[in-house]
Amino acid sequence: MTVPLPPLPPAADDAYRPGGRSLAEIVDREHRQLLGLVEQVTDSDLAAERRREVVEVLTAAVSRHLSAEEQYLFPAARAAVPQNAELVDREIDADRALLTALKGLSDPEDRALTEVADRVRRHISRVTALVTPLREVATDAELIRLGNRWEIAEEAAPTRPHPGTPATPPWNKIVEPAVGVVDKLRDAVTGRRTHLSDLGRQPKA
Repeated sequence: MTVPLPPLPPAADDAYRPGGRSLAEIVDREHRQLLGLVEQVTDSDLAAERRREVVEVLTAAVSRHLSAEEQYLFPAARAAVPQNAELVDREIDADRALLTALKGLSDPEDRALTEVADRVRRHISRVTALVTPLREVATDAELIRLGNRWEIAEEAAPTRPHPGTPATPPWNKIVEPAVGVVDKLRDAVTGRRTHLSDLGRQPKA
């Protein structure tokens, strides 16, 4: 069974391979980045101000990641590997709980940060178990096209946790970009850090 994507334009070569990175590659890379951020925020030797900055980036990275995941990975995993539909449903609930935990962080030293870190680690383990069988049944072209859509979705995704927004298509593809616009405006005004590269910049004057 193929993943739910629009048909490719006609091509003379049946081995046509679109440009870009595969969804599996992107997910693996982002999971490694999230683990790195989790290791930083749970480091007891990290200065409080630096921890606050890393929490900002972790929050934004998780928010974007889960948004793209729910728009493209989960529908693909459900359609291409039907026996995993129940796992997808449970992971949607787990995503909502992770976003709620992130939203509840009021202090970078909050003990709730340990809960967030544990939830991120469990998320990575469970989602990896969904990606593995998807890689076995999807073609390289399908995985790359999903990866392209993932990256577009992340560009427009929220940078703050919104556990109450729709988590399944089509509504999440409509609501999340609109919420993302508001989040990005707030980020620009406050100088909030939202990307790994921001951890090296000076605070806004």
